[in-house]
Amino acid sequence: MGKSYATIDDTLGAFIASQYVFFVATAPVGAAGHVNLSPKGLDTFRILGPTTIAYLDFVGSGAETIAHLRENGRIVVMLCAFDGPPKIVRLYGRGTVAEPGDPEFAALREQFPPTRAVRSVIRVELDRITDSCGYGVPRYRYEGPRTQLNEWATRKGDDGVRAYQSEHNVHSIDGLPALRWVERE
Repeated sequence: MGKSYATIDDTLGAFIASQYVFFVATAPVGAAGHVNLSPKGLDTFRILGPTTIAYLDFVGSGAETIAHLRENGRIVVMLCAFDGPPKIVRLYGRGTVAEPGDPEFAALREQFPPTRAVRSVIRVELDRITDSCGYGVPRYRYEGPRTQLNEWATRKGDDGVRAYQSEHNVHSIDGLPALRWVERE
């Protein structure tokens, strides 16, 4: 039933582009650290090449993905069909974090529409691409994007968002280094 792919072909790319939500999982090296799984949405996912993807990383209450990528780079992205034919796609690879002020940030950021509350762009070089049936995934109807994140960032303003990140995003819940750019400014 499941299939492995050497690259993201046109059919797989069309499936990926049609999904409204994706999930990102990372873990620290040590067994005592916390595994992280985060849902993502909005217009934040891009296929940059046959084995390269990227997504916008927004301000959040934690910075686990950033910390884990800085420590070991391991990441898996999962997309599920919640409508149409059942399918699950998993994209495994090594991720890097591009923050404002990093040389590659501006070029990566240009791949996405303008939006507030962006703290980094996560870029992933894929080393395994698979799909599976998704028969156990229920059907859900998409109603539209949520607007609260941009509204929150607008109310806080740039200084308020930076202060929030300085308080909540510089280290992971396990104490690993995460966001750097707020400390540089």
